[in-house]
Amino acid sequence: MNRRSFLKTTALSATAASLPIAASQAAHHKSEPLFKVSLAQWSLNKHFFAREGYSKLDNLDFAKTARSFGIDAIEYVNQMFKTKAKDKAYIKEMIKRADGEGVKSLLIMVDGEGLLGDPDTAKRKQTVENHLKWLDAAKTLGCHSIRVNAGSKGSYKEQQKLAADGLRKLSEAGDKRGINVLVENHGGFSSNGKWLSGVMDMVDHDRCGTLPDFGNFIIDRNTGERYDIYQGMEDLMPHAKAVSAKAYGWAVDPDPNVCVSKREGRETTLDFKRCIEIALKHGYRGYIGIEYEGSYQTPMQGVAMTKAAMDRILLELS
Repeated sequence: MNRRSFLKTTALSATAASLPIAASQAAHHKSEPLFKVSLAQWSLNKHFFAREGYSKLDNLDFAKTARSFGIDAIEYVNQMFKTKAKDKAYIKEMIKRADGEGVKSLLIMVDGEGLLGDPDTAKRKQTVENHLKWLDAAKTLGCHSIRVNAGSKGSYKEQQKLAADGLRKLSEAGDKRGINVLVENHGGFSSNGKWLSGVMDMVDHDRCGTLPDFGNFIIDRNTGERYDIYQGMEDLMPHAKAVSAKAYGWAVDPDPNVCVSKREGRETTLDFKRCIEIALKHGYRGYIGIEYEGSYQTPMQGVAMTKAAMDRILLELS
């Protein structure tokens, strides 16, 4: 047998051997995609806050807006209904609107309730108390989690210890309600993947996890100190119960001679596909939430382009 015949025969044999596996994978992917796409409410914050030049969006219309993008799962931000956490009628209406659109409520991103790692014991306790209403709201809405911040003060190790204490207490409260407590890399030491991973180890509670965000690895905006995005994803994914696909902008090449994948856009600050591949490598198979926060496109355009990019990546990886 000459070399050409040998290679041809070998290739055909390899193809034949792989067909059952390929068919099995195709069937699996058809019923269970590698990941699903959700929409984080912060993507459209300029509309919800009715910033100058942006049309007003009401929190109650969030599910409907997500559906307009072909998205069936949403992640709320507590700032959009800050005074409504204990308003049973309002929460009931949120449920009605989401159910009416066939949209799942996944989590509530909670800000502005104090430092869970506050050095003052009384203030740290109060911060935990402040979050309880959001645990209750998340449970009523049918969410699986709330997203919190691991803010603190002091040295690297001091902040780890303090944040772990507050998170442990909040996670115990979440456990009683069947709700997870997730920490996002969101500035300060929390944007240091090694630091936050260490906090998770110290908390050591099944209800406590991370929400890795592709873009929030800026430790100090004043000095420009950053943590490596891809190392950060590697650090945080073992603890992840949700993932945030942060996008700051999409570069578009209108040249018809440029290949379609590049012409349709690429994220201007990071390797989107690489981040998703890291998540999948760690066994993550849940929702990855779009969180557009750029100025290259309008919020609506940014969400649509991020969704299109994620759909393309899903096809490439399936």
